[in-house]
Amino acid sequence: MSREEHPAADPAFEAAYQAAQKSLGEGGIPIGAALARNGLIIASGHNERVQNGDPIAHGEMSALRAAGRQTSYRDTTLYTTLAPCAMCTGTIIQFKIPRVIVGEARTFDGEFGLLRSRGVEVVVLDDQRCVDMMRTFQDNNPDLWAEDIAEQDYSSARTGQS
Repeated sequence: MSREEHPAADPAFEAAYQAAQKSLGEGGIPIGAALARNGLIIASGHNERVQNGDPIAHGEMSALRAAGRQTSYRDTTLYTTLAPCAMCTGTIIQFKIPRVIVGEARTFDGEFGLLRSRGVEVVVLDDQRCVDMMRTFQDNNPDLWAEDIAEQDYSSARTGQS
């Protein structure tokens, strides 16, 4: 079986998942990400909006910040526990990250169309741990979740539709 069939077998995806758990444990939004090159983890990070009061500290941004300057991102893969929002999608496109592995997109559908239209390969694992973590968080923190993705209410925030 491939690593995509068993996401926990992929160390980079597991690093993203553990980062999301860390954020949740800190009272933050449970979204984690990791950047890898040739199967080696460069860095991981998690959503830090609550912890740092930083409106753009999404999980993907945190992982990229932790990776520091790279001469190129064209040979990297970004792993994230949740479908990337418009802001993170823009960053993926800007740095020409060619592949994004996503834990789940049931609780937030993100910007897959835009990513794919720009040639980014998107693989959705549909990892039940990620689904359960986000559903529980969204149900317990509807206002915080809506704030994180700049929506007015939870029902819109759940699907990412305005």
